[in-house]
Amino acid sequence: MIKFIILIRGINVGGHKKVQMSELRELLAKVGFQDVKTYIQSGNIILNASEENSKVESKVKQTIQSHFGFDVPVIAKTRAELKRIFDACPFSEEKKENSYFVMLSDIPEAELIDEVKTITYVNEEYQILNDCIYFYSSIGYGNSKFNMNVFEKKLNVKATSRNYKTMVKLLSLSFD
Repeated sequence: MIKFIILIRGINVGGHKKVQMSELRELLAKVGFQDVKTYIQSGNIILNASEENSKVESKVKQTIQSHFGFDVPVIAKTRAELKRIFDACPFSEEKKENSYFVMLSDIPEAELIDEVKTITYVNEEYQILNDCIYFYSSIGYGNSKFNMNVFEKKLNVKATSRNYKTMVKLLSLSFD
């Protein structure tokens, strides 16, 4: 069995696409996942599976679609993959602790990365390394002009972001 961290985008935000985590845990266990745990209400799941990432993503996505009736992006990372992303953060420790990790469904094509590198905002910095955009804003994520939807479209990927504290917690909860 492989330990996965499942990152779901866009549930339980502003009263839309409501999903009870207890219900989701139960559903995922019924479709064959083991040791299913959730962390907070924003779509963080830790589970064990024998399938590869893309099959885990599809199974979680389909379970949500068939039971709750809506489509949401799902990104599955093994614990090792999430740890690699966390450890590869290019920012200083001080900035890292206030940064966001925007996990991508795939590694974007180099030409597309070159195109988005031209997007800049005052008080904000980001770097794209493999399957993650590392984002830091001195004025805070909520006040930033950074728009994940723009990057998704331009890079031709699905994305979901987590802050430093959530990343730390997910890594600690997924430790065997």
